[in-house]
Amino acid sequence: MNGGSLCDVRGLKVGHHSDTRRPTGCTVVLCEQGATAGVDVRGAAPGTRETDLLAPENTVEQVHALLLSGGSAFGLDAAGGVMRWLAERGHGLPVGAARVPIVPAAVLFDLWLGDPAITPDAAAGYAACEAASEAPPAEGSIGAGAGASVGKLFGLEYAMKGGIGTASICLDGITIAALVAVNALGDVIDPASGRVLAGARGADGRPRGTARALLAGERPARLLRGTATTLGVVATDARLTKTQCKKIAQMSHDGLARTINPVHTPSDGDVMFALATGAAGREADLGWLGALAAEVTAQAVLRAVRAASGLPGLPGLASAAEL
Repeated sequence: MNGGSLCDVRGLKVGHHSDTRRPTGCTVVLCEQGATAGVDVRGAAPGTRETDLLAPENTVEQVHALLLSGGSAFGLDAAGGVMRWLAERGHGLPVGAARVPIVPAAVLFDLWLGDPAITPDAAAGYAACEAASEAPPAEGSIGAGAGASVGKLFGLEYAMKGGIGTASICLDGITIAALVAVNALGDVIDPASGRVLAGARGADGRPRGTARALLAGERPARLLRGTATTLGVVATDARLTKTQCKKIAQMSHDGLARTINPVHTPSDGDVMFALATGAAGREADLGWLGALAAEVTAQAVLRAVRAASGLPGLPGLASAAEL
């Protein structure tokens, strides 16, 4: 079965919070009872929290939530609100008399839209937890995707709206799903047709194809490093170890590479997390699962931009059908 959402993986909830003052926000993935996790960071300008904890050789085995946030490094503050929400409900790693919720996080850059002093904070992270449910989450210009954009290699004035998308695949009793906030420097391309869906626009206002322009000799604009970043979570209900989660996170980046060009640039801090709830009660072949992880990640990227609503000077596919 194709389509679906990250919440098709048993044991997960997703919640968004979007700031009404400017396009920014955060998205939380809750696994209150704990889930095995891994991460793979490919972009050259990452903003992260507690990702070292997920290295297979390190001690902590499970996390209680993951956070994706706008606001660049300021947005990491939102993880404190997620921790507080979990702690109030008794969730976390037992450490003596205390419980410490484990909440790895990653951020994307959206500070060029509106007042850069407005960024997701602890209250935003708490609000995202309050909104979390097992229902399919909204997609497009919401949560961590509220201020996302794509196609910025030739200047922000030629960019288009990015967003957040989700998808799932269920085969042989195992579910694999992804949630991706697409804020890439590059274009988003449908791998089935090779068509640029959203990306750098030409004089006619339509996507023109960044790769084609580069091959024709056009030079990129001088952009500040760290002005982009795609963030995602790929999750399964199969039983996996931390080492296996790391491999799934690595393979899921192939889904980004199939749909985003260029990807993993000096201005992107691309991060993919992996979660395994074990709710299916059995293991799955790692190569098979990793291949599906890449496919579902690609689907989530396409859904993110197709659901994105435009802003003044920043058209989105959901509100600009003529593109």
